[in-house]
Amino acid sequence: MTGPFDKLVDAARSGFDTADHKPLLQAWQGLALAQIRADLVARLLAAGIDEAADEARFLLNHVVAPASLAEALADPALFSWQQAEQLAALSWRRLARVPLSQLLGSQPFWTLDFVVTPDVLTPRADTEALVDAVLAEASPEAAFLVDLGTGSGAILLALLSERPAWTGVGVDLSEAALVVAGRNVDRCQLTNRARLARGRWGEGLADGSVDILVSNPPYIVSDVLAGLDPEVRDHEPALALDGGADGLDAYRLIIADLPRLLRPDGLFALEIGYDQGASVSALARAAGLQDVRVKLDLAGQDRVVIGRRSGSADSADG
Repeated sequence: MTGPFDKLVDAARSGFDTADHKPLLQAWQGLALAQIRADLVARLLAAGIDEAADEARFLLNHVVAPASLAEALADPALFSWQQAEQLAALSWRRLARVPLSQLLGSQPFWTLDFVVTPDVLTPRADTEALVDAVLAEASPEAAFLVDLGTGSGAILLALLSERPAWTGVGVDLSEAALVVAGRNVDRCQLTNRARLARGRWGEGLADGSVDILVSNPPYIVSDVLAGLDPEVRDHEPALALDGGADGLDAYRLIIADLPRLLRPDGLFALEIGYDQGASVSALARAAGLQDVRVKLDLAGQDRVVIGRRSGSADSADG
């Protein structure tokens, strides 16, 4: 006669027997945690993941929490069979090139930590150049900020976290992305100053209503998408990546609307690809925008085009 506990054990054993990660867990059987870590690093490197040691550390820290990795390495009792199975399941998916941020469920950006799912781009360190540029150019006084194609909300929320007098709205066409952004608004405790709206770029925004407009639009050339890393190509939303035949489709739509949307002397900042500084700047100047410049990221690559609408109140009428 079997009881409830026996049924739980049988279910766990059956799940293990059919799990994709079973070979990995079997390879680790009888190994100390330090040996498992070394094996995982080797497997990640073999899978083409360059920062293998760092990624293994992140995975291990996630699994052994609330203990630290150092504590778990020193005390075998802090690393259980259940944790080994969790590590194997996560590692198996990472070896299949699922992004680490999606496996862990979050990604640090600026001074915050953002929920990440397959419905949004993972916030990247390069994008912090846009946040830096806006903070350096814009007054800290009260302002209305708009983030077009907000995705996870990372840019919007990073800026609002630094400027208590600002309010803002994040716009996205994807309902699924807006759900993630909403979770991040709550997570960052900015519900009193940030709101979200579904829309296609700035189409639903009032004329002359925006003090600061930011965007990290899709800018990858369509023909290049197939050659991207699997983490991006296979696991991030194409809507947020595909910039059309020349990578500039979204910029044309956004920039054409900037003279209408921005208040006189209003600021805009757009993230760009490393080779798009000249072309996006030309689009902005052709639209009558002023003081158009390119800002670099920490690697010295073109990363942001920034500028302003003319201070003249009738500059958008032509």
